[in-house]
Amino acid sequence: MNDSDSFLADEAGVAPLSYGLHERDHTEKQKRGFTVTEKQEEGTEQQVKAQSTDSKPRLRNKCKKFFDSFKRQLPADQNFELESQERNNLTKSIKSRHLVMISLGTGIGTGLLVGNGQVLGTAGPAGLVLGYGIASIMLYCIIQAAGELGLCYAGLTGNYTRYSSILVDPSLGFAVSVVYTIQWLTVLPLQLVTAAMTVKYWTSVNADIFVAVAFIFVIIINLFGSRGYAEAEFIFNICKILMVIGFVILAIIINCGGAGDRRYIGTEYWHNPGPFAHGFKGVCTVFCYAAFSYGGIEVLLLSAAEQENPRKSIPNACKKVVYRILLIYMLTTILICFLVPYNSDELLGSGSSSGSHASPFVIAVASHGVKVVPHFINAVILISVISVANSSLYSAPRLLLSLAEQGILPKFLAYVDRRGRPLLCFLISLAFGCIGFVATSDAEEQVFTWLLAISSLSQLFIWMAMSLSHIRFRDAMAKQGRSMNEVGYKAQTGYWGSWLAVIIALFFLVCQFWVAIAPVSKNGKLDAKVFFQNYLAMPIVLFAYFGHKVYFKSWRFWIPADEIDLSLHRTIYVPPTLTETDKIDNDEDIEEYETSESSENPNSSTSRKFFKRAVNFWC
Repeated sequence: MNDSDSFLADEAGVAPLSYGLHERDHTEKQKRGFTVTEKQEEGTEQQVKAQSTDSKPRLRNKCKKFFDSFKRQLPADQNFELESQERNNLTKSIKSRHLVMISLGTGIGTGLLVGNGQVLGTAGPAGLVLGYGIASIMLYCIIQAAGELGLCYAGLTGNYTRYSSILVDPSLGFAVSVVYTIQWLTVLPLQLVTAAMTVKYWTSVNADIFVAVAFIFVIIINLFGSRGYAEAEFIFNICKILMVIGFVILAIIINCGGAGDRRYIGTEYWHNPGPFAHGFKGVCTVFCYAAFSYGGIEVLLLSAAEQENPRKSIPNACKKVVYRILLIYMLTTILICFLVPYNSDELLGSGSSSGSHASPFVIAVASHGVKVVPHFINAVILISVISVANSSLYSAPRLLLSLAEQGILPKFLAYVDRRGRPLLCFLISLAFGCIGFVATSDAEEQVFTWLLAISSLSQLFIWMAMSLSHIRFRDAMAKQGRSMNEVGYKAQTGYWGSWLAVIIALFFLVCQFWVAIAPVSKNGKLDAKVFFQNYLAMPIVLFAYFGHKVYFKSWRFWIPADEIDLSLHRTIYVPPTLTETDKIDNDEDIEEYETSESSENPNSSTSRKFFKRAVNFWC
């Protein structure tokens, strides 16, 4: 064999060997790759199994935490961490943005959106506007007084329902607390009945179905405590305000002939059928309805103990109440009076069986040929009614809790769970809510009238008690030589504004007594049934007041100003000692500050102060 043959043979021997090494190496790499992939898959499977096994304890812990939240709150020494973390985060969860919307929209429901139709038919357009105007003056004075006291007693459970017990007379405080609590207990079924009446605009399906849906919905919201209530009200009130803005714009366009039938209406309905329906007595019927319509605005103070920063939020909300009065109540009422005649068969209480008995907001638009918009308005009215039901289910348990803490109701009702919810009081409120299932009854409108009778007049008593409490508070501060600088917010209407509110409230009670004993619907004839339908709250207040006097044998009708305990439950405000110039370090900075204030215009400082005062007063 020659060299070339041996070379070929060697080459042939090497080639198979190299191929075998390459193949083996490739096979090992595949095996290694497969092994790594297999390990990754096995690891992933183990993680999934671990997560699945971990999710079960997590779910179990969440369920346990949910059910444990209904247990009684632990004492502070055993539950310090829970109180500092959960309780503060949940019960102190009402923020300034929530409170501003609550002050603007909470309480806008049955009275304004539905009940106004009935009173329009009784009083006429001029009577309705006049009655609301007088009630608006009273309300503004009351809210200012309540804002001053609400900040002083921000941590007091029940807040304004207990002012009169501390500042005026315990018997008056007891009577007002009882009737006001009954009011909020009855508002829940009242709103559920109203919701069923609102749905009838669309369908004739069994109304109890929707009552059940609305009832369950507000229960779920309030199971989240003050946080759920505040967030729900924030959304509800945005819808209400947007609807009001849209209604105002559309109503003006319709009245001017730009939409619907496209004819100019102007003051046609003020001439035919006329401005007044039943003279001065017709105007008197408005006062009680106006009080009910404005009712609920004081809830912003009831939630003071659950607000994050009441020092900032309460004055801010009280100042914005004037916009609610002027733009939401007065403006919409005036526009309705221009678009709906008081003798319309569609109005609630008209006595006509052919009418739909819809909201006057819907009638104002639909009766003039606008087809689609009434459905949107009716939907927002439905939201508004549910909103007031939500406020009722928030307020009533806390009022019952206040009565239990004062010893008026049994102590076991003072049960508060670990999430800050007055649980047993909440269940009592739910029991009252079941009255709303009379929506399918033939006596639906009669139930509406009876519930409204309790609610509307009760509002006057609590407002009058708040104003009297403010008067006695100012008297005690002056008598005991205390400075008003201890008060974080001073009522813009002052001391005499509260007296004006008391006088107007007494005038309303006298007028309502006259209307109740000789009703317009009976042509002035006496009717016991109508009297109690319109004046039911008065016997309850008198029975509670004198019953408390007899039981405790206390015949003193007011606490002397020098004996009022101004330290009890009150938060004393300490004003800041530093002004803006005190915070400036040296003389050069002071000179620069003063020069910047009036360098260009000598009157700039004065005008700027005036502007700041105006902004502070209105905003």
